[in-house]
Amino acid sequence: MFAPTKETAETVVNWLTSEGIARGQIKQSSNKGWLAFDATVGEAEKLLHTVYDVYEDPSTSETAVACEAYHIPKVIQKHIDYITPGVKLLPIGVGGEKKRGLSRRLPPAPHMQHGPPGVTAFSANIVNGLDLDNCDMVITPACIKALYQIPNATKADPSNSIGIFEDGDFYAQQDLNQFFANYTPYIPQGTHPISAFIDGAQAPVNVSAAGGESSLDLELVYPLIYPQTFLDGIDGSYCTYSAYGETGNDPIDPVYPDPMPGGYNGPLQYGVYSPTNVISVSYSQQEYNHPVYYQLRQCNEFMKLALQGHTIVFSSGDTGVAGRAGDPAPNGCLGPDHTIFNPRWPDSCPYLTVVGGTKVYPGKSVFDPESAANDPAGMPYSTAYSTGGGFSNIHSIPDYQTAAVAKQNRSGRGYPDVSANGDNIAVYVRGRSSRSGGTSASTPIFASVINLINEERLAAGKTPVGFINPTLYEHPEVLNDIVNGSNPGCGTNGFSAVPG
Repeated sequence: MFAPTKETAETVVNWLTSEGIARGQIKQSSNKGWLAFDATVGEAEKLLHTVYDVYEDPSTSETAVACEAYHIPKVIQKHIDYITPGVKLLPIGVGGEKKRGLSRRLPPAPHMQHGPPGVTAFSANIVNGLDLDNCDMVITPACIKALYQIPNATKADPSNSIGIFEDGDFYAQQDLNQFFANYTPYIPQGTHPISAFIDGAQAPVNVSAAGGESSLDLELVYPLIYPQTFLDGIDGSYCTYSAYGETGNDPIDPVYPDPMPGGYNGPLQYGVYSPTNVISVSYSQQEYNHPVYYQLRQCNEFMKLALQGHTIVFSSGDTGVAGRAGDPAPNGCLGPDHTIFNPRWPDSCPYLTVVGGTKVYPGKSVFDPESAANDPAGMPYSTAYSTGGGFSNIHSIPDYQTAAVAKQNRSGRGYPDVSANGDNIAVYVRGRSSRSGGTSASTPIFASVINLINEERLAAGKTPVGFINPTLYEHPEVLNDIVNGSNPGCGTNGFSAVPG
């Protein structure tokens, strides 16, 4: 359905062969979207009229093969989205250096950044699982249901599992069992997600190896959608997987076969699972980290899922209008003075529904309006946390958002689209009761709400809601209006929550 035309493939192949690349070297991917071939550095530099270097991030020692620019004939340009290795791919920190020479194989690309910003221990004994009096201290499943008037789930259409994406983070069954026992005794012990693992991932793991992200996601989703099931899609450390059909095997995506000790060398796994109606993803980076054409191409892949009726929900990040510290500047901001806002990717893709974080502040209750989440360092997390949000430097304003963004006098796609509670969330991680948070919590909450709506629609003989953004912006009355708080960063207060 989405393959390039035969003319496009033939035109590019003819150009490559005319430049000395043997036709037998050129391979087309199974989804027809990629042409790949092996070439020496000299051949690649001659073909693209460029010079390749190895760029190194001095703070992490991560390296990437890249160039400052490349050039292709004008008649070919309309047939090519981008070429890799191409412009530099990894975020280069302050004082980043480039090294001439390509003798080393490119190492795996860095994992997507994700929350939660941290966990703080507390005694579960001080909180009754059904008590709403302490929701300003710790958010339990009962608090979430009261906040958003979520009824207890009763349906479980087998076609309506929710999908939760994880990357290198794994759950422990012991943590789930302890959480269920303390907060949701109606969920049987031993309840666990359906595995949809790729590239060597394995779960559950020993409780000592449990990850904070997986624990947070599963312990938020289960209380809201049970008895419905869901898929836990876990990616191993490195792979060439790309969402439901886009082929990897390029320097932006991790290397396959993985040359690292214990790396995955099994069968290629892409397009091996059918996507669920709703997919929740709490991982992202900054637009700054990747070439524009790569981001546009990836956004098109999300568009394909939206066209097929899937709701893809992403977290907006936990650093306000900035990126994480060191990406690229110490304060996570752009520009020579480190004062320019640093929008997130793929949050800026208009075919995603992006979720920000809210909070029940001290002294407030679940019956009071929430405010934008904004916690200074040490209160309670080790690092500062403020709900991510801003405007894209790449994607223009989508039609469904025109009226809303006009109030901000901005030219790019704005995010988040919605928000949900993302602070002081009750969790069990590595056998201990804790509090966690971040928009990593907000995202599975909102995704669960959409899953519940789909349950009711399916029971009524209707289809899942699919891409929901146009409807959300057309009918804001279905949401609670957040009118208090801001998301500071880059030496500013960021953007303030206002009516509407």
